[in-house]
Amino acid sequence: MEDKILNSILKVENLNLFYNDFQALKNINVEFYENNIHAIIGPSGCGKSTLLKCLNRMHELTQGVKIEGKITLHGEDLLGLNPIIVRRKVGMVFQKPNPFPNMSIYDNVLAGYKLNGIHLKKNEADRIVEVSLRSAGLWDEVKDKLHKKGTFLSGGQQQRLCIARALALNPEVLLLDEPTSSLDPKSTLHIEELILELKKNITIIIITHNIGQAGRVSDFTLFMYLGELVEYGPTELVFTVPQDKRTENYLEGKFG
Repeated sequence: MEDKILNSILKVENLNLFYNDFQALKNINVEFYENNIHAIIGPSGCGKSTLLKCLNRMHELTQGVKIEGKITLHGEDLLGLNPIIVRRKVGMVFQKPNPFPNMSIYDNVLAGYKLNGIHLKKNEADRIVEVSLRSAGLWDEVKDKLHKKGTFLSGGQQQRLCIARALALNPEVLLLDEPTSSLDPKSTLHIEELILELKKNITIIIITHNIGQAGRVSDFTLFMYLGELVEYGPTELVFTVPQDKRTENYLEGKFG
């Protein structure tokens, strides 16, 4: 891996999370770097999605959750900010494509503004829609169908529409929770190419069960197991010389 200057953007310190009496995250310490792709890998139920939700305060939407520790974005206390501001700075795309079914492609892209009560002038709205769809690699496919429902698109196109919706708010960090798990190989390749293109302008954190995908797209890999961050480092090193036997066993397919 070539030497490059790493600028920290998002830092997690001594993070513990409880669902009532169950501890789902155990003393997580990790730093994410600007314009890099970070893959979170590990078996089901090990805390990957829980960690991701903490990074834009989505965990607060679940009953009975208690959190301890510190998360900072550019040194600012992310847990002390208004969650609406946090979710504008740290966007999220989920596992299954979820465009709003009653909205057009155009309105789907602008949904974050509408939900936050932000009124846009027509020319500004048009600009944001085009820029966001271009960034998501979707503009040329939908520019003549902007007022059709988003649900008319294929699965891969719907997921790129959801990415465009997240990008419309101009976030600094984009969280992707297994964004290709319900897509066919061709659509998966489109999304992977898109992720590599997006990192020029945004920091990306992606959960994936696909070890090959983590190897192809990520600069850094986190391996989680039973709520713990077992190993974290440059993907090339984690994959070739893992420091922990559990990481090695997972990468070799011995569990997970």
